[in-house]
Amino acid sequence: MKQLTKAEEQIMHILWKLQKAFVKDIIDHMPDPKPAYNTVSTIVRILEKKGFVSHEPLGNSPQYFPVVEKSEYTQNYLRHFVKNYFSNSYKQMVSFFTKEEKLSISEMEEMRRMIDEEISKQKNNNK
Repeated sequence: MKQLTKAEEQIMHILWKLQKAFVKDIIDHMPDPKPAYNTVSTIVRILEKKGFVSHEPLGNSPQYFPVVEKSEYTQNYLRHFVKNYFSNSYKQMVSFFTKEEKLSISEMEEMRRMIDEEISKQKNNNK
């Protein structure tokens, strides 16, 4: 799966939220200063060429919708991120965030609880 530019990702987040939208709807959900209609239209067409978006013609304007699920993109993005920045090691990534980002004790305890739950699930599934 291709990586998205910052502008493409911003538009995808809006489409994931709205599910279906015309270019003007996308612009309405963007922060000020709002980009030009043609700029957003071009980015949406690029997203369509990349296979992230499709459209259905409604009147004079196409209505766009995502064809890649947010969870699918997030999973792919995270894999790519861990590979490029943490030598493909989730352990290194977690270590980095716990040390460099100064996570609170309660945040780390919550992470540990979540990890413990996942360990239990996987152990039970392997029996």
